[in-house]
Amino acid sequence: MAVFTPITMDALDHWLSQFSLGKPLAIKGIPSGIENSNFFITTEAGEFVLTIFETLRFEQLPFYLNLMRHLADRNVLVPAPIANKQGEILGTLHDKPATIVSKLEGSSEMAPEAVHCAAVGDMLARMHVAAQDFPLQQPNLRGLDWWRATTPVVLPYLSPENQQLLNAEMQFQESVAVSANYAALPRGPIHADLFRNNVMFADTQLTGFFDFYFAGCDTWLFDLAVTVNDWCVDLSSGALDHERTHALIDAYHANRPLTAAEQATWPAMLRAAALRFWLSRLYDFHLPRSAEMLTPHDPSHFERILRQRIEQAAAIVLI
Repeated sequence: MAVFTPITMDALDHWLSQFSLGKPLAIKGIPSGIENSNFFITTEAGEFVLTIFETLRFEQLPFYLNLMRHLADRNVLVPAPIANKQGEILGTLHDKPATIVSKLEGSSEMAPEAVHCAAVGDMLARMHVAAQDFPLQQPNLRGLDWWRATTPVVLPYLSPENQQLLNAEMQFQESVAVSANYAALPRGPIHADLFRNNVMFADTQLTGFFDFYFAGCDTWLFDLAVTVNDWCVDLSSGALDHERTHALIDAYHANRPLTAAEQATWPAMLRAAALRFWLSRLYDFHLPRSAEMLTPHDPSHFERILRQRIEQAAAIVLI
């Protein structure tokens, strides 16, 4: 994602010697995102993605990398971690955790139509089902506990109106979290960040999901809500586009039927997904970290989406 840790060709050449990938031929920083340092690298063996982890610790990373390996082995289209000559998929580069994964073909579809949304819904359901027997456990690190910790940090930067919105929504989400319907929601590993720029297409053919480094165990419905809130919205207003929304949800439901508890909780979960990204964007905007090529996202986008989901809650149905 953003480049916090620059890498020279000499440093890359030395580090790659532990892999059976040949000599490096090119390296290019990837500017989008805000959490890790990502690079496209070309070696004598082909094209790959190198990630240096800036905030995640070594002990957290086996969950993400082994989840990707688990999904790839079950024909879910995700990057596969590349093992070194000792069979390890996690190493150290410039004293930070680092890994190499296969590079997906295609490009991100930033103006999706219903056909793209249907493909995303189909693959998301397949991903959830395939991850059911994944043995490792890790909570969603940007879930309710993180919202509780982050809210008082960002509140002083907000207008009185937005302070009221944030406090009210946190109170609402606390009530949802102790409800019977929430307790009944199916759970398992989720992507938790399946935005348009984290999916690749070749024309209308989905070629893969990537950037699993916000993944964790949470409700599948939250993952679906995060996805719908990005893929199926009018970017100027935050309103849901009904054709794209139905295409994505119908394709998901065809592979993993949605339960009565999920249908009842859907409006609240759309709000939760909007809140999570409003909070993270507020934090990154008001308390930025220095990085090459880093431009924080505008928090007002998810403020608009949250207000839309609150206003339209009574009219929102899942299926």
